[in-house]
Amino acid sequence: MAAKSDGAAVSVEDDNTPRSLSEPGNPVARSRCTAAGGKPYTLLDCCWVLCALLVFFSDGATDLWLAADYYLRGDYWWFGLTLVFVVVPSAVVQVLSFRWFVYDYSDLSAGDSTLSTKDSDQHGGNAPAVNAANVTPVYASSGPPAAAVRVGSPRRCCTICMWVFQTVLHVLQLGQVWRYVHALYLGAQSRWHRNGPRRHFHWRLMFESADITMLRLLEAFLKSAPQLVLQLSIMIHGNGVLPLQGLSASASLVSLAWMIASYQKVLRDSRDDKLPMSYKAVIAQMLWHFFTIGARTVAFALFASVFQLYFGIFIVSHWCVMTFWIIQGETDFCMSKWEEIIYNMVVGIIYIFCWFNVKEGPSRFRMALYYSVTLAENVALTAAWYTYRGPQTSDSSALVVVCLVACSFALGTFFMLVYYCWLHPDGPVLGSQWGGCVDEGVVGTGGMVGVIDACLTPSQGSQTDMVITSPPRTLPRTKDKDLGDPVPGERDRDKDSCLPVFQVRPSPSSSPALLHRTSSTSRAQEGPVIRIDLPRKRYPAWDAHFIDRRLRKTILLLETTSAISPRIQYRSSLMGSKEVLEYETTV
Repeated sequence: MAAKSDGAAVSVEDDNTPRSLSEPGNPVARSRCTAAGGKPYTLLDCCWVLCALLVFFSDGATDLWLAADYYLRGDYWWFGLTLVFVVVPSAVVQVLSFRWFVYDYSDLSAGDSTLSTKDSDQHGGNAPAVNAANVTPVYASSGPPAAAVRVGSPRRCCTICMWVFQTVLHVLQLGQVWRYVHALYLGAQSRWHRNGPRRHFHWRLMFESADITMLRLLEAFLKSAPQLVLQLSIMIHGNGVLPLQGLSASASLVSLAWMIASYQKVLRDSRDDKLPMSYKAVIAQMLWHFFTIGARTVAFALFASVFQLYFGIFIVSHWCVMTFWIIQGETDFCMSKWEEIIYNMVVGIIYIFCWFNVKEGPSRFRMALYYSVTLAENVALTAAWYTYRGPQTSDSSALVVVCLVACSFALGTFFMLVYYCWLHPDGPVLGSQWGGCVDEGVVGTGGMVGVIDACLTPSQGSQTDMVITSPPRTLPRTKDKDLGDPVPGERDRDKDSCLPVFQVRPSPSSSPALLHRTSSTSRAQEGPVIRIDLPRKRYPAWDAHFIDRRLRKTILLLETTSAISPRIQYRSSLMGSKEVLEYETTV
């Protein structure tokens, strides 16, 4: 049986297959960590969240302080623009945050929900059934559950207090602050508890961290980026820098760089098929974006101080070109087509200021193209300002500003190379020590097909004999010529023409006897499996269970009722090549 979640069927059942064979999306390097409930929450993680809170408050406080200063000075035009770029983006983000809260909490406070378990006392092999968030109860066996646990709804007074508390927080524009504090609480709980409670708090921590980074990234490019350009333009137009102006511009720039790096770290931490990003790499990426965005915004401000109308035309044209480029790349982040288009339009705004990877696969050529265009635009904008600047700006001051733009962009490029050459989680990217690609192959003698889609470095190849990684993001479409009988000798000729560099050797544990023995003991080690009838989204997209909030509820409810952490399997990881062919030709 299955339940629908945004068009995707979700089934919950016990799994009898070992993790190493049933989940080709989990690399060997992170399987133990994921099985144990994620990496432990450290003091460094706590300090990072506290620093994020400091960045959030400094950015908002300096903008409001500057707006009040403009009002007291009588600069009502600058006061209005500064205040608009603070209030409007913050209100948009608060509405989105409150909408997520309403969806997450409404079903928990609406009434009773029934959770059923079967054989929960036998080796941890329980098969929970969920009835919440429009998820149909699913049992692993045909019989009724042996025991039923009824979870009562929160008391009415507590429910009202929670709703009032969240409403007041979001009206005061403090929704993100509450989420940061909640993340600190969940991190501390995941560190203090063990086993089941630790896994539950770890899941909630990852979901909360994903929400925070998405909200803050949206706010950064709706508020901090326009505010930075506005304040730099005011400085150049007035031929002077007030202390509050410099403080506000610096806080906005730090907020932008911080949120891009933080977003990438949380995204990698949420993916079990990607290695986590170290804090050294995060700092390097933050410096990379700090200097490149700084050079970009200074060039914008220089040009806007002389050509206000043409600057607006340039921004709109650049956004249209970047959005079209992103749409042509066929991203797959959202659950529907229209949400995907809106997402691409938002990423187009990000592309006005900096690079943001949204497509799976090697990005060095696309990034080189983007920064080549950005460099050309920065040079053209700065040269236009230098040529048509006002008489109040001396030649020496103009040369200093031009050198500032050039040096800032050069420093950003330097830290980008540092990140990719030494600190990238997957190892040095700009090098010649890449191994070959592993092609598709059959794993074991039991007929289990493993989809092999990875490039091994020599160090990785020496650590393991079998590497199974994520399946393709989308299922390949069946062509007419693929439906007929294969031509004799054609398959052998294809194998000879594309020999894989690394061969996949059958593991000793994949023999029929050992496989049966492992299957019989896996029920004691593996808990329920959430099977999602969707192909898994490939990095750098979020997994469906992070952006679909009904899947989140299913996972959290199973974590509460199961002694073993539930595992997630997507459609691609459950189908062999024959099943994929049948699915495509019949649906």
